[in-house]
Amino acid sequence: MEHQTLKYEVADGIALITLNRPKALNAINQIMIQELTQVFDQADEDPEVRVVILTGAEEKAFAAGADITEFQHMSPLGALHFSQTFHALFNRIERLKKPVIAAVNGFALGAGCELALACDLIFASDRARFGQPEVNLGFIPGGGGTQRLARLIGKSRAKELIYTGEMTDAQEAYRIGLANKIFPADGLMSEARKFAQKIVSKGAVALELAKRVIEEGYETDLTSALALEAQAFALCFGTEDKTEGVHAFLEKRQPHFKGR
Repeated sequence: MEHQTLKYEVADGIALITLNRPKALNAINQIMIQELTQVFDQADEDPEVRVVILTGAEEKAFAAGADITEFQHMSPLGALHFSQTFHALFNRIERLKKPVIAAVNGFALGAGCELALACDLIFASDRARFGQPEVNLGFIPGGGGTQRLARLIGKSRAKELIYTGEMTDAQEAYRIGLANKIFPADGLMSEARKFAQKIVSKGAVALELAKRVIEEGYETDLTSALALEAQAFALCFGTEDKTEGVHAFLEKRQPHFKGR
């Protein structure tokens, strides 16, 4: 399927989604939101896909934010709808059954930073820049930045970034826990793929359950979260993957998981 704002390809168990509006620094517009929703749905339902990598075309930007040209005549009601469409997409990514890696190869600002925050892992090139600069334009983050950023790096650091609207470089992002890893710009995608291949080799059912328990448990009290973990742990024992994994371990060989 042809897309206007992105590229989508699947190979070796990895779905690669590339934001493809380089002249606009991959700014996120309404069409991109629709197309991202479609391809994430496609990746989630495709049994050949085990991991998703999300990146931006060319090295200047992952996504430099929302497309501000759409804001010029937007009413408060229109802004509410726009924010809700962002929330729906980012919630969809966060709840995907499969791990999602954001390979940030340049600017990840505003909605671009919020998009990365919705992913499971953030790998940054040494040229990456993160920020929530919305206050410089007279509004606040509307795609989850006030919430996911605080949950990831702490309330005080999130306030610092949001109140000032300033960018932080890859090294600082790594130091404060915003980025998981930093790689040279020319090696970012190869390293992201290498890491994704590690995940591809694991049991798909276990990965799905682990992600679900982490996400759901993080928002609840410890007792309830531990109950979720116990239930998911028990579910694994009814799978072919668990049987194969244990047999492979005892037989001192590599397991061959089937995702069942």
